[in-house]
Amino acid sequence: MTTNTPEYTVSELANSLKRTVEDTYGHVRVRGELGRVTIAKSGHCYLDVKDDRAVINSIIWKGVMSRLSMRPEEGMEVICEGKLSTYPGRSNYQLIIDKMELAGAGALMALFEKRKKLLAAEGLFDDARKVELPFMPKTIGVVTSPTGSVIRDILHRITDRFPSHVLVWPVLVQGDKAAEQIAEAITGFNTRGGFPRPDVLIVARGGGSMEDLWCFNEEIVARAAAASEIPMISAIGHETDWTLIDFVVDYRAPTPTGAAEVAVPVRADWLATVDDYGLRLLRALRRTTAERGTALRAAKMPKIDTVLAPARQRLDSSRASLPPMTRLLEPKTNRLTRAAQALQSAMRFTKQRQLTDVTRQRDALDRYAKASEMALRRQLETQSRRLDRAGKLLEAYSYQGVLDRGYALVRDEAGGVIRTKAATTSGQSVSLTFADGEVGAMIGGAQAAKPKPKRKSAKRTTQKEGDKKQASLF
Repeated sequence: MTTNTPEYTVSELANSLKRTVEDTYGHVRVRGELGRVTIAKSGHCYLDVKDDRAVINSIIWKGVMSRLSMRPEEGMEVICEGKLSTYPGRSNYQLIIDKMELAGAGALMALFEKRKKLLAAEGLFDDARKVELPFMPKTIGVVTSPTGSVIRDILHRITDRFPSHVLVWPVLVQGDKAAEQIAEAITGFNTRGGFPRPDVLIVARGGGSMEDLWCFNEEIVARAAAASEIPMISAIGHETDWTLIDFVVDYRAPTPTGAAEVAVPVRADWLATVDDYGLRLLRALRRTTAERGTALRAAKMPKIDTVLAPARQRLDSSRASLPPMTRLLEPKTNRLTRAAQALQSAMRFTKQRQLTDVTRQRDALDRYAKASEMALRRQLETQSRRLDRAGKLLEAYSYQGVLDRGYALVRDEAGGVIRTKAATTSGQSVSLTFADGEVGAMIGGAQAAKPKPKRKSAKRTTQKEGDKKQASLF
């Protein structure tokens, strides 16, 4: 049976369908809920975008994932932009996503409540894990944007209340990379060295919409705050703005200025308090001294002479009954004199003996010094002779001596030594090194004529036997 219907292969039909779908739906904007979300080891994200009646398999390539302002999670309501394509290997269609954003404030609130319940279930919001803020911190760490009014308000308020050392870790407080930078700053203050460790941390940002403050709702920021060993104060947005980090930190301030007021006391007030305490202490001391003096005078104590009179009489009686002091000390004095004389005699003998020993040791040391000097001189003479012999031997074996006898050293263009005729080619450039310098040359193709030996003079002495047997270097 003949027919005019064209015949396709499976691949041709699949590719034709792929081109048709991509041309028709080259750019689409889809709203739906994220279902299955899987991030492969390659970095690509495979997910489903669905509603109550249909599901579209979707892909976010690795490069697009790094540019997203949010991390896809199951249950999010999102708006995706991309193109529709097909996968011929499985005969299905899929949405290749280029952009993704949350679908309005309602979706953000839903995600916020979901993360809040998750972190609360893990105990990150428990009051038991929160610590007291230090009363008078020496160093304060601030995590915020280096520009804008927030950091200026904090520094100005701290300077007015209680001047302290402030370390600022500059971060983004809005945008794609803000959450990572804030988490890294909190961890860095806790773990890194090279600067004083803060006694308290302030994480601050000015007011804004829920989308602007969303980086402080990311899990990475909340978990970094929970892991901080340094007490933390949050001051995000206005008093009515709440983020996840506010539930984790040890104290939430309504504004950045309020965070500075919580971090440090008022120095002037405490100086006045200390002065008042000092004045009150001085008054109490004076009052107590006066009261004790009045009580002492009221007790009518006897005079000191009356109290000490019996004791003085007993002392005088005891002193009269004692024998004279000189008679008691005379035996001790004699013994001390004899001991001193014996000690002086022993010291003179010891000193004389020491002088004799020193003289004998000095003589021995002089003999040893002379012997050492002679041995060193002999050793130096021996080494000098050996060095002279080695120098003469080195000079005898040096190739410079061979060049002085009329030979030349042949090198190629790379500086390598040419030792045989077979290693040369006609027209090759070489260098010849003589005893007095170096010249360039070129290898000829024809056989060079051997030079005629010069006629020896009758009066010239016969060449040494060793020189006759000298072999050519080339």
